[in-house]
Amino acid sequence: MIRAIVTDIEGTTSSLAFVKEVLFPYARAHLREYILAHDEDPVVIEQLEAVRAIVREGQVPVVPDVSITAPSLEETIEILLQWIDEDRKLTPLKALQGLVWEQGYRQRDFYGHVYADAVQALQGWYEQGLSLYIYSSGSAQAQRLLFSHTEYGDLTPLFSGYFDTRIGAKGEVDAYRQIAGSLALEADEILFLSDIETELAAAEGAGMQTWKLVRDADFATDCRFRQARSFAEISP
Repeated sequence: MIRAIVTDIEGTTSSLAFVKEVLFPYARAHLREYILAHDEDPVVIEQLEAVRAIVREGQVPVVPDVSITAPSLEETIEILLQWIDEDRKLTPLKALQGLVWEQGYRQRDFYGHVYADAVQALQGWYEQGLSLYIYSSGSAQAQRLLFSHTEYGDLTPLFSGYFDTRIGAKGEVDAYRQIAGSLALEADEILFLSDIETELAAAEGAGMQTWKLVRDADFATDCRFRQARSFAEISP
């Protein structure tokens, strides 16, 4: 019996185009000015230091001519812009993007996109007593921002929690085991929704039940996962 639903965002609850055509360009256009305006903010300082630690450890290649041992503020910003262009799923980048997006939401430069069918289904599942969670590569802060600033109003009361890359990469089985453990549920009591098969495979490997969202393409004939074009077709 399903007791909780964990859902992805991009391509699942929300349009991939919104993330790629609105959020990412906005963060790239405003990241430098935001960091320079908040370079004494402890939260920003912490994330910049996390970027420098990743660079020192050689986890990710960086632009040429950047000091590996002690990147300056400007060099650190250039590294972050490079990571945005490369779509790196790195926690300090996601945290800083979330801060920039928060500014954009508050200024009403844009609203968080959520499909109407997702809103209706999530509200219905919530009313049925199911616990709802988000698991996205975007930071938990960015997730809350998106769902609190939608055309349908603030949807955050529907959700019991948010998971991001701090619990593990979305393609790793252990991340879903960690989620199940944190929810104090058996894995097969959790339904995971995503449009990415590697994520669904990892969730399935942890014992979760799954549905694949296929919004803008034909159903794959060789897909082993249950497929749906909208949340309206999913029955927990």
